[in-house]
Amino acid sequence: MSDVTVKALIRNRQGLHARPSALVVKTAARHKTCSVTLAIGGETANAKSIMEVMMLASPAGTEVTILASGEGADVAAAEVAQVIDGGFGEEIDPAWAPGSA
Repeated sequence: MSDVTVKALIRNRQGLHARPSALVVKTAARHKTCSVTLAIGGETANAKSIMEVMMLASPAGTEVTILASGEGADVAAAEVAQVIDGGFGEEIDPAWAPGSA
């Protein structure tokens, strides 16, 4: 059993809203053997709960900490981070595009 912490950045123009929240939940839920938690500014959410993730609604530029624990935690955390860093398949805000910093 392992614990993994990964950071990601919300890069899409609209931030973390309903559709991106659903993508996070869908990705995390594929990993049945581990728990995945998102942390944003002192608030935490079970990444497998759509209601909890939606409550973290955050704008572009927000840093997200992904905490995963259990079998396959490294893969689960990496996949959730990739979804977030990739802008949830939406248009990337130029201010937060990779290499713009």
